[in-house]
Amino acid sequence: MTRPLQIYLDDADFTRLEKWAREHGWTKSQAVRVALRALTRPREADPLLTASGMIEGLPEDLSELIERYLEDTYVAEAKPRYVRKRRSR
Repeated sequence: MTRPLQIYLDDADFTRLEKWAREHGWTKSQAVRVALRALTRPREADPLLTASGMIEGLPEDLSELIERYLEDTYVAEAKPRYVRKRRSR
């Protein structure tokens, strides 16, 4: 059973919500529901949050530069090109 909820947003928040929902192909209601669930989900229900802090020695700026660290770690170098030698007849 769903129940209606009315909220008031200032123009900037409404515009950001509308833009985000449009870019992701969601309705504004879907975006608000997902945000609400993310904010209220118990820590134990999220395996990433549960694992948070378990690994020592990570860079202090990891959360800010996660994309760079992932790219540095997982982007493979180009494979070397091997040249096949032709057989002589």
